[in-house]
Amino acid sequence: MEITPILKQFGLSEKEIKVYLVLIENGPDSVRKLAEKSGLNRGTAYDILKSLKEMGLVSYYHKETKQFFAAEDPIRLLDALEKKSQNLVEVKSKLLEVIPQLKSLQGKSGDKPVVKYYEGNQGIKSILSDVLETVQAADQKTYCVFSSSAIRKYLYQAFPNFTKQRVKKGLAVKVIAMGHPGTKAELAEFKSLTAKEGPPTYTLIYPGKVAMISVNSKNEPLGLIIEDRSIFETQKQLFNYIWQTL
Repeated sequence: MEITPILKQFGLSEKEIKVYLVLIENGPDSVRKLAEKSGLNRGTAYDILKSLKEMGLVSYYHKETKQFFAAEDPIRLLDALEKKSQNLVEVKSKLLEVIPQLKSLQGKSGDKPVVKYYEGNQGIKSILSDVLETVQAADQKTYCVFSSSAIRKYLYQAFPNFTKQRVKKGLAVKVIAMGHPGTKAELAEFKSLTAKEGPPTYTLIYPGKVAMISVNSKNEPLGLIIEDRSIFETQKQLFNYIWQTL
């Protein structure tokens, strides 16, 4: 197994890996010689050794008037990883405490709509994930969709198990379709606006937000999320009016 990629995943930089492996392979050495063997200047090598020492991967000792650095037993990597894991748990706990404060600060930006733009499959997945998270957190676990049959393949490419996730979370959807209404699914109601296939667009109306998905001239998916209570309410009223007339 390749060592360097694993050490990168652990969190070491390329220079830290160089110095660490030189110590592992060659044993204790002075800063000057470690710098030479690693292809680094002395100052950089010393800073890296300090960093590795803080992680518990390196120690030092003095011999006569010189300072020598030595690699600790590689098992210390697991100790360092455990410490990182504990720190992450603490950070997560603190983040959970400050997120409500951050949200309240975000709300103080005024009544301006917030518009977020997304591109590509990952962007579309982000939009659909936001729909699931937002609706799940709302009192009413329902959202509405204007759907063109031409856009659906792009949605499934970006998030193949979206419907499965929606149903698992107990979220219901009402769909007004243009073209083929699509495959029937649990917790979903469909009505057809027209049998004629419209342009590839998809509009999602969900608590406090409206998301729109389309494709560009190169058939690459793109979309945006508008966060605004008034726009959401207007789109929801429009949807409900059309729904009742079909």
